[in-house]
Formats: sequence, structure tokens, C-alpha cells
Amino acid sequence: MIRSVFISNNNERLASGPGLVTKTFSVDISFNSLEVLKNKSLWISPRDSILGEKDLIQTTRIGITKAKNIKWRWYLKNSRSVSKRLKGDSTPKFNNHLSF
Repeated sequence: MIRSVFISNNNERLASGPGLVTKTFSVDISFNSLEVLKNKSLWISPRDSILGEKDLIQTTRIGITKAKNIKWRWYLKNSRSVSKRLKGDSTPKFNNHLSF
């Protein structure tokens, strides 16, 4: 599940959560049966980026009842486009030049 997306030159909260990601990119139930690698509607492009463990925050998922103590949720520490941060993890200051 894609939790959030940073979109340059747009409101940082535009796609800050799974519901807003799907709304922003017009993803609906017609995408449910698409093959991940062989479709013409949705794709993920590679990007030159070096991420380390220190760049990721791992936490429990939000709004579930089963397996709620398992840490199945990750986000980039430097991202301001996160719907809910881990307790004690403050939102980073605005920076036009994000680097990961």
C-alpha cells in the first residue's frame, strides 16, 4: 500500500494518506485486478536515491483490529506528506530541496 506521495510544487498534504493518494491519482476499483508490472495505467518509475535505515520510521498500522501490534507501516522520516507520525517524531521543517 502506498501511504503518501510528495508532489513537487503542490500542497504537501495533497496525497498524505492512502485515501488521498487514490483520490489525487484517480485510482478506483477498476485498478484492483491490474498486474503490477504489465499494465498501461499505473507504474512506479525508478529514481536515483540512497536510503538508509536511519531514513525510515517503522510503526504499527492505523485503524486495524487484527495484528495491530505488528509494525507493518513505514514512512520516510524527512517526508512532510505523512498522515500520522510516530509519537515523538516531529514533522520536519519545510525544505524545498528534499534529499533522501
